[in-house]
Amino acid sequence: MTLPAPAPRPDLDALARRLPPRFLTRFAPSPTGFLHLGHVVNAIYVWGLARAMGGRVLLRIENHDGDRSRPEYEAALLDDLDWLGFVPDMGTTATFRRGASPYRQRDNEDVYHAAVERLSDAARVYTCGCSRRDIAASAPTRDGVEHRYPGTCRHRGLSAGPGRGLRVEIAPGEEAFHDALCGPHRHDPSSQCGDLLLRDRLGYWTYQFAVSVDDTRQAVDLVVRGLDLLGSTGRQIRLARLLGREQPPVFLHHRLLLKGPDQKLSKSSRDTGVRDLRAQGADAATIIGQAACLVGLQNEPRPLAADAVASCFGN
Repeated sequence: MTLPAPAPRPDLDALARRLPPRFLTRFAPSPTGFLHLGHVVNAIYVWGLARAMGGRVLLRIENHDGDRSRPEYEAALLDDLDWLGFVPDMGTTATFRRGASPYRQRDNEDVYHAAVERLSDAARVYTCGCSRRDIAASAPTRDGVEHRYPGTCRHRGLSAGPGRGLRVEIAPGEEAFHDALCGPHRHDPSSQCGDLLLRDRLGYWTYQFAVSVDDTRQAVDLVVRGLDLLGSTGRQIRLARLLGREQPPVFLHHRLLLKGPDQKLSKSSRDTGVRDLRAQGADAATIIGQAACLVGLQNEPRPLAADAVASCFGN
């Protein structure tokens, strides 16, 4: 596999002005596969910004997807983080190994049930019997744009039960935000995706809902993630407001490492996996330095220790 040429270095002075003071950010992997270089890039941004600008890092395990999340993947990602040297300020790897944690999603079912109750006070929450196939058939898409839920079950009055999900009605209207790297954006969640799914037909909380609840309850005020999630921002700002959060977090979407022009790295296909690189004899500083170079945070792929990633952001 050929990785892309290094990206231009971001304007660090402008970036610093856009971040909240003494912010709390998070590194939030899903245990659905092994960590790869793309995760290392995200870790460099998360820990580098926090260490350079007086912020803190929370480690969260996003295992809301009960079908794909595996304990062995969680154990591996905790081991890889320790080996790489990225140490969170909240939610240390040791606390996850000891058992239930407030930062592991599936340990906190009561939190999400309570959030649904709060949402019900601010918007209409209803049962939905539509499958992904139903939605795809009723809302065709072009050019890779997501399928918009057309509101099929909004007024059907379905009762909750097996094989049925839960949605919240999303009113028309734009959410305006200024991404710390990508500049100003305006999203209309109603036009993008329609009424949002909160819990799927298998009974699992969805990504959009779970992360909005968690970022709100944990007071995360800087969300650092890849460009592939930029389109989710407006709906998460809307959900947070419905949950009672008046001031949304600042969002920063960084460049992805791609296999090709349109294909990002994947945990499932073990692309540039940290475990594979370890097995080949690479050391942690070499892996981190390579990742930093590939996204323009270093001019060359020189070794970079995890406790020195603040140097990528001016310190």
